[in-house]
Amino acid sequence: MDNPKKLTRPRQDRKMAGVCAGLANYLGLDPTVVRVIYAILTLCTAIVTGLIVYLILMLVIPEDPTK
Repeated sequence: MDNPKKLTRPRQDRKMAGVCAGLANYLGLDPTVVRVIYAILTLCTAIVTGLIVYLILMLVIPEDPTK
Protein backbone atom coordinates (compact mmCIF):
# COMPACT_ATOMS: atom_id res chain seq x y z
CA MET A 1 0.00 0.00 0.00
CA ASP A 2 1.02 3.57 -0.60
CA ASN A 3 1.75 5.70 2.47
CA PRO A 4 -0.66 8.61 2.76
CA LYS A 5 0.80 12.09 2.71
CA LYS A 6 1.01 13.70 6.16
CA LEU A 7 1.24 17.37 6.98
CA THR A 8 4.23 17.86 9.27
CA ARG A 9 6.71 20.64 10.04
CA PRO A 10 10.15 19.58 8.76
CA ARG A 11 13.24 19.85 10.91
CA GLN A 12 15.30 21.14 7.95
CA ASP A 13 14.46 23.90 5.45
CA ARG A 14 12.62 25.96 8.04
CA LYS A 15 12.92 29.67 8.64
CA MET A 16 10.86 30.03 11.82
CA ALA A 17 8.74 27.09 12.95
CA GLY A 18 8.50 25.26 9.61
CA VAL A 19 4.81 25.93 8.95
CA CYS A 20 5.27 27.26 5.41
CA ALA A 21 7.85 24.59 4.57
CA GLY A 22 5.48 21.89 5.83
CA LEU A 23 2.61 23.27 3.76
CA ALA A 24 4.88 23.49 0.72
CA ASN A 25 6.04 19.88 1.11
CA TYR A 26 2.44 18.70 1.52
CA LEU A 27 1.25 20.62 -1.55
CA GLY A 28 4.32 19.80 -3.66
CA LEU A 29 5.40 23.44 -4.03
CA ASP A 30 8.60 25.37 -3.46
CA PRO A 31 8.77 26.62 0.16
CA THR A 32 9.83 30.09 -0.98
CA VAL A 33 6.65 30.45 -3.04
CA VAL A 34 4.49 29.48 -0.06
CA ARG A 35 6.38 31.92 2.20
CA VAL A 36 5.89 34.80 -0.25
CA ILE A 37 2.18 34.01 -0.70
CA TYR A 38 1.71 33.77 3.07
CA ALA A 39 3.54 37.09 3.62
CA ILE A 40 1.41 38.85 1.01
CA LEU A 41 -1.82 37.42 2.44
CA THR A 42 -0.74 38.43 5.94
CA LEU A 43 -0.09 42.00 4.86
CA CYS A 44 -3.38 42.22 2.95
CA THR A 45 -5.59 40.78 5.69
CA ALA A 46 -4.28 42.60 8.77
CA ILE A 47 -0.94 41.53 10.17
CA VAL A 48 -2.32 40.36 13.52
CA THR A 49 -4.62 37.84 11.87
CA GLY A 50 -1.74 36.32 9.90
CA LEU A 51 0.38 36.00 13.03
CA ILE A 52 -2.43 34.35 14.97
CA VAL A 53 -3.04 31.87 12.14
CA TYR A 54 0.69 31.09 12.00
CA LEU A 55 0.82 30.46 15.76
CA ILE A 56 -2.23 28.20 15.60
CA LEU A 57 -0.73 26.22 12.70
CA MET A 58 2.56 25.96 14.60
CA LEU A 59 0.71 24.35 17.52
CA VAL A 60 -1.57 22.12 15.42
CA ILE A 61 0.84 20.77 12.78
CA PRO A 62 3.11 18.15 14.35
CA GLU A 63 6.87 18.21 13.89
CA ASP A 64 8.37 15.63 11.53
CA PRO A 65 9.44 12.65 13.69
CA THR A 66 12.34 11.66 11.39
CA LYS A 67 15.74 13.21 11.98
